[in-house]
Amino acid sequence: MTIERALRLIAGFFVMLSVALGYFIHPAWLLFTAFVGLNLFQSSFTNWCPMMTILRKAGLKQGCAS
Repeated sequence: MTIERALRLIAGFFVMLSVALGYFIHPAWLLFTAFVGLNLFQSSFTNWCPMMTILRKAGLKQGCAS
């Protein structure tokens, strides 16, 4: 698995988890959804995401553009 695929998987999981927690537990969990979205938004401009650094250190490889 590449860093890009893992990043999309983790972001999608966090969004779905926080929406479910916001619906079933407490609406304040939706702030976590906003945090994930804001992080994805800023990474589109800076090309840097903290999770990418963690995944790189975990040994995942960068995907190749084909």
